[in-house]
Amino acid sequence: MKSIHLKQLLRFTTASLFTMVLTSSPVFAADNEQVTVFAAASLTNALNEIGQQYEKEHHTKVVFSFASSSTLAKQVANGAPADLFVSANQKWMDYLVDAKAVDVNSRKTLLKNTLVLIAEKNSPITEVVLNGDWDIKTALKGSRMAVGDPDHVPAGQYAKQALENLKLWQAAEPLLARANNVRAALALVEQGEAPLGIVYSTDAKVAQKIKIVGTFPKTSYSPIEYPIALVKQESTASAKAFNEYLQGPSATNVFEKYGFGVN
Repeated sequence: MKSIHLKQLLRFTTASLFTMVLTSSPVFAADNEQVTVFAAASLTNALNEIGQQYEKEHHTKVVFSFASSSTLAKQVANGAPADLFVSANQKWMDYLVDAKAVDVNSRKTLLKNTLVLIAEKNSPITEVVLNGDWDIKTALKGSRMAVGDPDHVPAGQYAKQALENLKLWQAAEPLLARANNVRAALALVEQGEAPLGIVYSTDAKVAQKIKIVGTFPKTSYSPIEYPIALVKQESTASAKAFNEYLQGPSATNVFEKYGFGVN
C-alpha cells in the first residue's frame, strides 16, 4: 500500500513540476529577449537613456552599437546581427535599401538636428560669425579643426556642405582633423587637441567641457535627418515593439530633452 501511495506521490510531483516549467517558460523567454540597435554615434546619450527606460517597462534587453552611420551600414549590409538601424543621414539608409538589407516599409525619418561650431569651454574664442569673411587659418593659429571625416561620416559631410556654401571649404580642407565619428571629433575639442570643431548641436548640449561659439545657417546644409528602419532578416516581434516605442511619446520626451527635433 505504501508503495502505491509513493508512486502516486511521485507521479503528482513530476506532473506538478512539468506544469510549473510550462507555465514559467514564457516568462523566462520574455526575460531573455533582446533587441540589438545599430545607431549613429550622436544618439548615444538619448538612446542609452531610452533603452534603460524600456528595459524597466518591458521584459526585453536593449543592446546598442554606436559608431559612424557609414561603418554601421556596411556592417548591416554584410549581415551583422542588428534588429534596427538608425542613421544620421538618408544616404546610408538609402545604401541599405539598395542592398535590400532593411524593411523599406518600416523606414521613417525619426529625428532632426542642427550644425554648430564648438570650442573648449575656457577658450578665448567667444563668438564666430560663420560667413565667407571668416579667416579660418588665423582662428586656428596653426592647429586644426575637428570634424567627422567628410569622406564617410554624416556630420563631416554636412560640415563640408556648409563650408562649401559659405565659400570656406578651400581654406578649411587642409586644416581639418578628421575623426571616425562625430563623438570622436567632439572629444578632440574636449581634450584640447583641437581648438575648434564642427558637431551637431545635440553633441554640444551633452558635453560639459565645450561651448558653442557659432551656429551654421540652416540654409548652408541639407536638413539633418535621422531615418530608422527594421533590419530585414531580423524583424522579430521584440524589434518591432521597440521600433514603435522609439516613435512614441516616452521616447519623444527623451529625444527632445537632448535637443533633437522629433518628426
